[in-house]
Amino acid sequence: MTKTYKVSYKTYFNDRLKQVYFHGKLTHPLYVQVTFDRKTIFFKSYYFELFSKPRYFLSVAGLTGGPSIEDIIKKENEVIDFIIDKNLQDFSLDLFKKEYAFYSKDLCDITEEGFIDYMYIFFQDKGMPDLAVTVREGSTFRIVYNVVRDMKRAFNKPLYDELVENSFYYAPPYLPLYGFMQQTKKWPMLSLTVMEWEDIKTKARFAEYMQKHYPDKDVVQVMTEIDKWLNQLRNEGK
Repeated sequence: MTKTYKVSYKTYFNDRLKQVYFHGKLTHPLYVQVTFDRKTIFFKSYYFELFSKPRYFLSVAGLTGGPSIEDIIKKENEVIDFIIDKNLQDFSLDLFKKEYAFYSKDLCDITEEGFIDYMYIFFQDKGMPDLAVTVREGSTFRIVYNVVRDMKRAFNKPLYDELVENSFYYAPPYLPLYGFMQQTKKWPMLSLTVMEWEDIKTKARFAEYMQKHYPDKDVVQVMTEIDKWLNQLRNEGK
């Protein structure tokens, strides 16, 4: 007779570790415990780390604050349930760790760093080294998409258009991904996970967004590049 094992999990505050600041309040880090076949693994919540970043506690469009612990736990539950259901027939804790590391990732967060590097080089090449450094150093405390939006007001049109146009060739697709995410999510839970991206409905809505806001771009090519980039990310995690 074949035995079947139940997967169980919980989120909890790891009181064995020192307290950390979560948007001005001290708390123990949020962890996740997953148990299967009488074995258990423990790891830090990805979303606790993500939404602990200073730029997620801002005043945006008149809204002040940041994600709550309850918001983060809900996000954890969504991705963990997805991974368990997806791999129920061949589940293992090792497989779960790999899947979690991939599907939980926020596309906007992981493309942002490459986009910042692109802007740093762009402004260096334009003879604006101080601006280049300011953008790179200040991005810790501000959402880069919003910074670029302000640049549209501050720069002359040719410079701004060149910044955006060149980003499609020399940077990750951060701008369209973040712009799309911002239209489909509510503050403060501004994220677009790999799990969400792989839903065909999400991709269809993204294609509509691209056609509306970047009509001169090849939507299929952009989406293909995103998928290629994600495949590379997944292979690096193996």
